[in-house]
Amino acid sequence: MSQHALFKGVIVDENNQPVETTYVGGEPMYVVNDAGFLHHIPSRDVDLQVLRELGSQIKGNEELIADQASKMMGQEDLFTHAIIENQLKNIDKQYETLLETGIPEDTIAYLGMMGLRVVINIHGDVIRIDQPAAASGDEGDQGGDE
Repeated sequence: MSQHALFKGVIVDENNQPVETTYVGGEPMYVVNDAGFLHHIPSRDVDLQVLRELGSQIKGNEELIADQASKMMGQEDLFTHAIIENQLKNIDKQYETLLETGIPEDTIAYLGMMGLRVVINIHGDVIRIDQPAAASGDEGDQGGDE
């Protein structure tokens, strides 16, 4: 059983309304308000969908991500790079640990401020994940070429 709702604060319903969280019998739930009827969805179901989607975006890019992560940490040695790359290649094995330990609230809040939104329906199916856009080199171009 999950201990935490991982994406608390960045989950919205199909009407872009924030989804609340609560506990039922010790199990974390996302609560979707459907015109006054509250659908309680086990957070584990939604969180796993999100983790799998984000994990699928990592597949094939492990080396590049490991390079960038080791640079950000200031530890560009081969050993650190290998550890990070190995963890990324086995990211699906990390999901259970994340579900148990959670993601720091300030990290989720930061991702929310940067634009991360997870849209779910009343059944807990992830409709889409809106992610922060990567900064491009065309920051000054606002599409004024008409």
